[in-house]
Amino acid sequence: MAANDKGFEGREKASDGERFSWVFCSHPLISLLFPPFAALSTRTDIARPRPGHQRLKTMLHIHNNLTKRKELFTPIDPENVRLYVCGMTVYDYCHIGHARVLVVFDVVNRYLRKVFGDRQVTYIRNITDVDDKIIARANENGESIEALTNRFITEMNRDAEVLGVRRPDEEPRATTHMDEIIAMIQILVDKEHAYQGTNGDVYYDVSSFDGYGKLSGKNTDDLRAGSRVEVVAAKDDPLDFVLWKMAKLEEGTSWPSPWGDGRPGWHIECSAMSVGCLGNHFDIHGGGLDLQFPHHENEIAQSEAATGEKFVNVWMHNGFVRVDEEKMSKSLGNFFTIREVLKKYDPEVLRFFILNSHYRSPLNYSDKHLDEAKAALTTLYTALRGLDVSEIVEDNAYVQRFIAAMDDDFNTPEAIAVLFELAREANCQRCCDTPLAAQLGAKLKCLAGYLGLLEREPDAFLKGRPVIRGAGGFQAGDASLSGFSSVQAAESTGISEDTIEVLIAERLKARANKNWTESDRIRDELAEQGIVLEDRPDGTTDWRRE
Repeated sequence: MAANDKGFEGREKASDGERFSWVFCSHPLISLLFPPFAALSTRTDIARPRPGHQRLKTMLHIHNNLTKRKELFTPIDPENVRLYVCGMTVYDYCHIGHARVLVVFDVVNRYLRKVFGDRQVTYIRNITDVDDKIIARANENGESIEALTNRFITEMNRDAEVLGVRRPDEEPRATTHMDEIIAMIQILVDKEHAYQGTNGDVYYDVSSFDGYGKLSGKNTDDLRAGSRVEVVAAKDDPLDFVLWKMAKLEEGTSWPSPWGDGRPGWHIECSAMSVGCLGNHFDIHGGGLDLQFPHHENEIAQSEAATGEKFVNVWMHNGFVRVDEEKMSKSLGNFFTIREVLKKYDPEVLRFFILNSHYRSPLNYSDKHLDEAKAALTTLYTALRGLDVSEIVEDNAYVQRFIAAMDDDFNTPEAIAVLFELAREANCQRCCDTPLAAQLGAKLKCLAGYLGLLEREPDAFLKGRPVIRGAGGFQAGDASLSGFSSVQAAESTGISEDTIEVLIAERLKARANKNWTESDRIRDELAEQGIVLEDRPDGTTDWRRE
């Protein structure tokens, strides 16, 4: 990342022995007001490819919501590709809309690292840990904001981990970046892009920024004409939005500032954190489509007015989640948390379901679609069962088609279609050419890994073992460690693996004695408990849970 002459540059991740490096920001207000935070970083020790790392040869195109067209992705610096995603407001458990954001941008992060190198990508996902809803919930619970937010940050990370979502390089919190937030507001006031209203709050002057509306396509005159924006007498314009809110006694939360004690507005938090972590101008900014306006529109206005530079090159937004073709809403009674879904479905089934639709399209959640996702994932894992998939994957037509799909705006449904082609071919070759079947299985597992799929041993999924995620990927074990003990299939079916194996042994003995009545009785008994038996040509029997 090249050093900028003005504005903010953020703290870089410090991992694998990397160090923090700092330069002084030239804006005099930061040095005057906040000497400890005057040093804003620029990277001088950009990570180079590790020995032996081979990058994918791709032509990645991404739909840019700023230009409304698909464009060849050309990073500002291929050695430091920078991605920022608006994360969660932590006052409750994550719902399936959050799951989509987590999974979609996890795949974007994974693929960028395949293309540019693991250490050449910086992924930031922020945490909003102070806002109106958080304050209201903390007061309602009779607990501190810090206690509430820390608890739900922990639960959010559990949700993300069990879904196979890798941790970002940094997860900045608004409350730990208050000095940067205040400094950016001061710059906006100094440049006459912001003003203090008669109620003490500081507002952004939308009319001062000529490019307002360029992301959403909204016209400010039309917005004023049909505005539902709450009219506040202290504001110069109904479209002006708050940067700093004066403290209220009943809220019990505030920070000192040049305008009086208070707290930041939501929009300025992301501007300060993204610029602080990634620099004035970075590659990709993502989030849900509901954030395009006004949140992301306001981020552009604030950031570009403060730094004088273009804020973001590519804007990505994932589509809405609907439930049985209706908008997801607590008032409609169709609002589901990730936890509630995982009481019935394996976490990888939910991940597959999300990725089997293009990220920009609406996603319709229903039990029917989750059941279909489970059946599809079962097919892929069954294709891997019994194959040695340890060998190195060579490039071939399957790999090329998979990469072409991912290069086409992260077209995961098309990429998944390639996985099914590989599974079908592996199944065809299994009986006559085991080495070729193993090669196809290795390609299947490798490419699925780009999507965070098929990372478990096949039997762990097929036999319904509980999910534990760690740095190494999927494992099987005590589900209570991941916070999802209700996922345990043995509890839901009421039959343990040991009991199943005993019954299978009894059935094999009955078959050997040509006691077909007893053999059928055992099969039917297991089927009633959701256990499917698969007899093999060699006389053995595999099994899986429905």
